[in-house]
Amino acid sequence: MSGVRAHDKKLLELGLTLPGFVERNKVIASLPSLGLLYLAACTPEGNELSYFEAEADGSEPPEVYGCDLVAISTFSAQIFEAYAIADRLRKRGVRVAMGGLHVSVLPDEAAGHADYVVVGEGENAWPAVVEAAARGAAPAQFSSASFGPVDIAALPVPRYEMLGRRAYNRYTVQTTRGCPWRCDFCASTVMLKEPYRRRPVDQVARDIAFIKRLHPASFIEFADDNTFADKRWGKELCRSLAPLGVKWFTETDVSVAEDSELLGLMYGAGCREVLVGLESPSAAALAGLEQRADRKARWAPQYADSIRRIQSAGIAVNACFILGLDGQGTEVFSEILGFVDDAEPFDVQITVLTPFPGTPLHERLLRENRILQPGAWQLCTLFDVNYRPAGMAPQELREGLYRLGERIYSEDATRRRRKAFFAQRSTERS
Repeated sequence: MSGVRAHDKKLLELGLTLPGFVERNKVIASLPSLGLLYLAACTPEGNELSYFEAEADGSEPPEVYGCDLVAISTFSAQIFEAYAIADRLRKRGVRVAMGGLHVSVLPDEAAGHADYVVVGEGENAWPAVVEAAARGAAPAQFSSASFGPVDIAALPVPRYEMLGRRAYNRYTVQTTRGCPWRCDFCASTVMLKEPYRRRPVDQVARDIAFIKRLHPASFIEFADDNTFADKRWGKELCRSLAPLGVKWFTETDVSVAEDSELLGLMYGAGCREVLVGLESPSAAALAGLEQRADRKARWAPQYADSIRRIQSAGIAVNACFILGLDGQGTEVFSEILGFVDDAEPFDVQITVLTPFPGTPLHERLLRENRILQPGAWQLCTLFDVNYRPAGMAPQELREGLYRLGERIYSEDATRRRRKAFFAQRSTERS
């Protein structure tokens, strides 16, 4: 299950007129589940495998009822839809396994809807789940800690061939797991409890070459949190990818702008866009957000110049901002608008601070009694306001999102930013 749907009535009435998010959501909705493809590759021989996708309305394809065991992957925002599917399957005698970020944080909740719950990374635990289902074992939880850490240097090629002829505009490949930084709102590394790890670059190239054999014109998206946190390894990766002739997108931190050699290698290896979490143009609002070394606050004064350096290398920047941080008041909306007009990133993504379960942010807001509807995971969409901001009222945050979105995503503003990028790229590379 993938894709995100906001519940905010005003946004729905506006047709969710936030193109930066809508376009990204369309990409997310059309991405295959890399986690499930890895599980398929780790399934013991002798089992017949199929890959299914839930329908846009959250319903399941009827073919899943012919399976003995169904593994379900989903985001927090769709967890209740996933539970509903699981409940229907189990009523018909189909065993269900669930895992992933949300389930790893709330395994007891998931156990009410699944026969087998996997906590943490799933590759090593999955064969035991399959074996348990095969012998009709009673419902159980499987902790990744009981099976040892996943050696990402020994991962098999995901079973991309199971996707068949589905029309994906991007195919996912993982180059790293986790992130060395610790932002209090981040839902991935905090939940998986494993350190930042880098895959051998020849294996990344192997996976991409496999995809290319199946889909020669494919565009690649790295399923990473921070691909180029390690610059030396990143350069090695780019040199390995350059001969493949693929184009790709990834997420990374803004520090890539400090290394012109790396930027050149990224472009030469096929990088065409990076998503960078700036979060706020103000260093004051970022103070303490990254809990390990406060890097975001230190980087903030160079944000605009960093965007220009990255885009001068021919790589578009999708600049991401979070509205409603504790250090922000209502002035943040004009601050972001002014910053975007000045720095002219190719793409912009504005989201609302979201207390995902398991994050330090969620625990802190719970302690402070600031979550409006505890347990309303369907509101973890990055657009629905489900907490009381420190510097404004919840409705002020909602209204500010509407107004800022209308300004940033107007046709004129979008066209101006993209025209500026192509003009800059042409000048720098001529």
